[in-house]
Amino acid sequence: MNQAGTSPLYAAIDLGSNSFHMLVVRHIDGSIQTMAKIKRKVRLAAGLDANNALSLDAMQRGWDCLSLFAERLQDIPATHIRIVGTATLRTATNADAFLQRANQILGHDIDVIDGDEEAATIYKGVAHTSGGGDRRLVVDIGGASTELIIGEGFDACALTSLKMGCVTWLEHYFKDRQLSQRNFDAAILGAKQTLAPILQQYQSLGWDICVGASGTVQALQEIMLAQGMDEVISLAKLQRLQKQAMAADHLEELDIEGLTLERALVFPSGLSILIAIFESLNIDSMTLAGGALREGLVYEMIDELRQHDIRARTIDSLQRRYQLDCHYGNQVSAMITHLRDQLGAEWFNEPQANVLLDSAAKLHEIGLTIDFKKGGEHGAYLIQHSDLPGFTRAQKQLIAQWLRRYRDVLTSVPEQAALSATSAKRGLRLLRLAVLLTHRRNPALAPDVTLQAQGDDLTLSLNKTWLTENPLTAAELDIEANRQSDIGWPLTIAAI
Repeated sequence: MNQAGTSPLYAAIDLGSNSFHMLVVRHIDGSIQTMAKIKRKVRLAAGLDANNALSLDAMQRGWDCLSLFAERLQDIPATHIRIVGTATLRTATNADAFLQRANQILGHDIDVIDGDEEAATIYKGVAHTSGGGDRRLVVDIGGASTELIIGEGFDACALTSLKMGCVTWLEHYFKDRQLSQRNFDAAILGAKQTLAPILQQYQSLGWDICVGASGTVQALQEIMLAQGMDEVISLAKLQRLQKQAMAADHLEELDIEGLTLERALVFPSGLSILIAIFESLNIDSMTLAGGALREGLVYEMIDELRQHDIRARTIDSLQRRYQLDCHYGNQVSAMITHLRDQLGAEWFNEPQANVLLDSAAKLHEIGLTIDFKKGGEHGAYLIQHSDLPGFTRAQKQLIAQWLRRYRDVLTSVPEQAALSATSAKRGLRLLRLAVLLTHRRNPALAPDVTLQAQGDDLTLSLNKTWLTENPLTAAELDIEANRQSDIGWPLTIAAI
């Protein structure tokens, strides 16, 4: 058991159709910290025979895995443990035989959840780790089932669990291990036929963004990043990966840059299902969610973390962990808002731009907790490599690039996928100006400023007397005008 004074541990175990997963987290500072992720490829669904009975070999693979998980569970309170079985254990006619021994091995009961509960829990995991108020379409391709959910905030308005997954599709459509056009076409068509009954409902509800929450989508994103693409999944990229897969004749010969060996076997079947989903639902793009079923199970167990603004919770947790000056972060954020409002809504108008810039303002000094001289570099590293529920990988990278450049030497923002290049550049300009104008860290001492724009030509106007009385700020503003103008972002400081 936990020693007095330590943060409580929680564990969520997902007995999936392809892999068994265990997530162990610690609840600390109003957020969760991942302590362990343990995964074993069990391929339970591959052990189902024509009568949906699990083979003894498949059950033994599962029991062997659970024997490993059981050791870790000994240190965690029983009320902080949730163990669920999904599609294969819903289907198997002899599931009771597997579960009876599995419960004994773990010392805890396994809850076999139905498809709707699985979909609802997946959505909770996505909602708690992927911020924003947009209506989402969530896609989770598992080993034997695929969940599709439409929701907004923490509430799901459509939940569906379909009987298709990367393991079952492997056995149905790639059983001969041939990576042929014929097999891909059959797998894609089969997925489309499975999707057909829900298309009208989902298309009528609609969504603003689409996120994937599964090993299939994670594997695709890792492949794309390894091949120099950005993290946004599109139909064109999926079709490109299908061509790469078909360059090999057999599954055993599959060699795609960025594809791990353990994922290779089910990659073509998962890819086929995702292509069918994109084509059937006319999806433009998809990004990877920060969490899914296991995260949903964890957040359900921690009352304190339910129904809160995810990004605000993450920012607050980081501010406390690194002892940041919250009042000053709010002052910088307020100055950015003041400057932005003067420029008009059209100048900085992408849906996520304002919340990302506000987050950067509140965290911009995080690197100073390590060192002043290279504070920007340290801040960028901490943001880029921290687990930030509510922010996508691309959003973390953009905030990191802003923090790397918030003061002193100025360079252009590298190519990124969170915002347009124009918005990324304009956000950095506003952040740098706001930090300069508030450097005395007292709202009463900040100047009254006017910011005007002609496209990307900015003019910052300040009271002449104030500039005379604050020569350091005046000098820093002149240097900043030169820095921005030198890289093609014209900035004029006007005394009025």
